[in-house]
Amino acid sequence: MKKLNVLVTLLLMAAGSAFAQTKWATDLAHSKVGFSVTHMTISEVEGNFKDFTATVVSKSEDFNGAEVEFAAKVASIDTDNDMRNGHLKSDDFFNAEKFPEITFKGILVKEGGKYQLKGKLTMRDVTKDVALDVTYGGTIDTGKEVKAGFKLTGKVNRLEYGLKWKNALQNGSLVVADEVQINVKIELKKAA
Repeated sequence: MKKLNVLVTLLLMAAGSAFAQTKWATDLAHSKVGFSVTHMTISEVEGNFKDFTATVVSKSEDFNGAEVEFAAKVASIDTDNDMRNGHLKSDDFFNAEKFPEITFKGILVKEGGKYQLKGKLTMRDVTKDVALDVTYGGTIDTGKEVKAGFKLTGKVNRLEYGLKWKNALQNGSLVVADEVQINVKIELKKAA
């Protein structure tokens, strides 16, 4: 009977660790949610969101299958130009007053040694499926906390999300391109 109790206890402990979830929060001091877009066909304008949160719940050490949630405050958009920032917050683009957040909810998937973040991105009142390429930088125990690092890249068409401003140059090219490059660098810290 004693051996059976020990066996049952060991099985319960193994099952508990197999289904254990680890929660991660964003280390904001070491993270950046950025984007870039072609301007007048000859250069790029970069920007980022200063106010954002991301949470990750992982079920494995390599983050395969991790659940990811993200939100950025539209009013925190910064392109190093106050007039452009104001225009981006207007109804021509994000309409920060009516749609104050950009959100994402999805799963981190590892396939053949490469990662992708797949899920639903919402801007304004439009939600679409997206897939972003992910580079997993690894995990490290600093002695004070455990951290993990990721870089995410991808593209979205802003017009598909209702960011409708389409002024054109004399040659017919758009002042602001339709395609927006997403560049995100996230450092996570393991929740206590």
